Amino acid sequence: MCQNLSFMQKNTEIERKFLVLSDDFQTEATSSMEIRQGYLCKDPDKTIRIRIRDTQAFLTIKSGKLRAGLAKFEWEKEIALADAEELMSLCLPGAIEKTRYIIPCANGRKWEVDVFHGRLEGRVLAEIELGSEDEAFVRPEWLGEEVTGLPQYYNANM
Repeated sequence: MCQNLSFMQKNTEIERKFLVLSDDFQTEATSSMEIRQGYLCKDPDKTIRIRIRDTQAFLTIKSGKLRAGLAKFEWEKEIALADAEELMSLCLPGAIEKTRYIIPCANGRKWEVDVFHGRLEGRVLAEIELGSEDEAFVRPEWLGEEVTGLPQYYNANM
């Protein structure tokens, strides 16, 4: 199998995921958005997701872990909202609805806190995308237990 490693490296995502202890994060949020997403493929090695974020839509392909560690391949392209709405009808059962809050933090990074709705009501998760697996970051007071790598906290498995 031929792999374009520079393409893979350019599209690598390294994120850490945590439970959230309280809604105190809301006072630090600079913006929020409504998200609806469904999956065309949910496989341990890859997922293909349709996401509608307010009035924008995206097609995303993610891999399982690229190697031991946190890094994953992620490719995302904006698509027409009408196309996304049509594709949502082809998605597997169990669409996700959530409100995402954006909280700035040090080093130009940001926390994304997802408050889930519908069948996942009550679940709140925070994640931070990092430049390297060992990059340091400040843990806010409202941040709870780390759940990075636990499959039950991947959106595709919820």
